[in-house]
Amino acid sequence: MHANLKHIRALGGLVLFLLGASIAGAASGDYFVYIGTYTLRRGEGIYTFRFQPGTGKVTSVSLAAKTPSPAFLAVHPNRKFLYAANEHDGPDVPGKNSTVSAYAVDPKTGALTLLNVVSCRGEGPAHIAVDKTGKALLAANYRSGSLALMPILPDGRLGEVTGFAQHHGIGPKPRAEGPHAHGAAFSPDNRFALVADRGLDQVLIYRYDASKGTLTPNDPPLFDATPGAGPRHLAFHPNGRILYELNEPGSTVTVLAYGAAGGTMSRLQEITTLPAGFTGTSATAQLQIDRAGKFLYASNRGADNIAVFAIDPAKGTLTLVEHVSTQGKTPRDFNLDPTGGYLFAANQNSDTIVLFRVDAKTGRLTPTGTVLEHVPEPTCVVFVPVR
Repeated sequence: MHANLKHIRALGGLVLFLLGASIAGAASGDYFVYIGTYTLRRGEGIYTFRFQPGTGKVTSVSLAAKTPSPAFLAVHPNRKFLYAANEHDGPDVPGKNSTVSAYAVDPKTGALTLLNVVSCRGEGPAHIAVDKTGKALLAANYRSGSLALMPILPDGRLGEVTGFAQHHGIGPKPRAEGPHAHGAAFSPDNRFALVADRGLDQVLIYRYDASKGTLTPNDPPLFDATPGAGPRHLAFHPNGRILYELNEPGSTVTVLAYGAAGGTMSRLQEITTLPAGFTGTSATAQLQIDRAGKFLYASNRGADNIAVFAIDPAKGTLTLVEHVSTQGKTPRDFNLDPTGGYLFAANQNSDTIVLFRVDAKTGRLTPTGTVLEHVPEPTCVVFVPVR
């Protein structure tokens, strides 16, 4: 299968002429890069590229799967299956396509084969997460403010929802919204399911029973975020003792001490993600931690940059390193490649994916000059190794 590079350009005069490269003949250590998109304008579903970390080359492959607005993707731990949260098919049909799709990944070509599609019993699934054993999937339904748990069968297909939690109430002022569940996560020991609720300004905590496929409110059942902060995503430090809460309208990161025994958390620090003196409108979108647990990255939509923070090795607190432009509009998502050497930034409103080199010692980002153009409304970036 020959590469099609009409969507790839390089900045600063560096052009990657990959036309005619054979996928079958590519070097080992490559990755398929799957891009989730909104399908409100020109997007058709999940796109895939091939990436060579050794050279930094990215080769266009194809549209991997047609599906309505796969706003977030998750990869099974065995790397054989990929899951997509189908958020919606248009502003006039909320909830019409509030489902999760399961796909089998061809390890040689990257092709996706649809296994099944399951309702997530809510509207607008904004985020999904697979548990540590690969036996269950969480779906956070943003518009309806609920959390759904569904089993993953041995063949990768999804079962019907077995655990469900509907959030209720009104969050504190100044925003005082209803429930809007967003970022979901399993605890490192797989005993708890956590969800950041942007509307309630809370992180809700559930005991997860893997054998029964159930969710039960923890004691305590929640952590109250700063009023108006709007929790959006959660990420555990590799040491399992620190949890980072990314706040969307507040444009901050909250550093939490995490008590693994009881699923508890307490605030250590809250730090802005915006540059000093910034006066425009902005909201955060995504956060990632490098494999070594030395640096945290957070994207700002409006300021259109990525904030880079150094992580204190003893306390887990953050110190700003730099802000780097994503060279596009609305970086809804970004991801560090599995080697840790590169960062892919998805600019939703520019229809581009911009590639950065990561300095392992300083955490700093440097544009490589590679930009994947005409990727319509990209919303998520995940990686699967070529085998």
